[in-house]
Amino acid sequence: MARRKKVRFKDLPKSIRIRKIITWIFAAAGIACLGYFSFYVKQADNTQANYEHLSDLKGTDYNRNKKTLVMHLTKEEDAPDILDDYKTLYNNNKSLIGWVKIDDTLIDYPVMQSQSNEYYLNHNFNQEKDNNGSIFIDSACKIWPRSQNIIMYGHNMKSGKMFGELKKYKQESFMKQHPYIFFDTLYEKGKYQVMYVFGDNVYDEVEVAFKYYQFIDANSEQEWDSAMNDMAGKSLYDTGITAEFGDKIITLSTCDYEKDAERFVVVAKKVS
Repeated sequence: MARRKKVRFKDLPKSIRIRKIITWIFAAAGIACLGYFSFYVKQADNTQANYEHLSDLKGTDYNRNKKTLVMHLTKEEDAPDILDDYKTLYNNNKSLIGWVKIDDTLIDYPVMQSQSNEYYLNHNFNQEKDNNGSIFIDSACKIWPRSQNIIMYGHNMKSGKMFGELKKYKQESFMKQHPYIFFDTLYEKGKYQVMYVFGDNVYDEVEVAFKYYQFIDANSEQEWDSAMNDMAGKSLYDTGITAEFGDKIITLSTCDYEKDAERFVVVAKKVS
């Protein structure tokens, strides 16, 4: 039998060459996407395993540090003693300010703070580059003396990590089953009851609007009531929970990919 002559690529008809090139391009893109997805899943799993390890370290005397970590903030001199649960973690990274947890979700993380709101967007507790970032509070907030409102940020990861499961509060039924958010600072434990759940946007600096991400301390009862009314008006449903001037609240904020709003926000009041 005669051996079939191999046809060189350049000798193929133009339409076939184009079809082959397109096939190669899509194949290469598919391999690249698969590689990135595998990397993303591996990084997300590693991040979650690391945070589970950190949770296990609460109340122990383990010291992970073998190098000098960047200190973003320093402990206030007149602040009370750090809770025993968090001494070890604080000694491993002095950017730690507390811990946040919501039952039946992946939200069970240390909470960080730096001098800007950029660093922990892409760094983990170990100060390593990490696309998952960390949960962190606004740089303008204080845990001692405590701000009236502590604003927390976290990525809305598709894996559900960080604040990816915060969106469960879009369903009133979930809120009724999980009305409490547990947030400890370094100095006190806290139980917070959900008040408002809403979507919102990031406004231009000159735009006149209530900007939840700038509401940290009210200068008067009138200013406080105005902020509460604004958030109540945006809320997806009525929880029946309100807060008075002098109460302490937390605001959890993440990106919103499901609706027109740029951010998804849950606000809760300290009840114990």
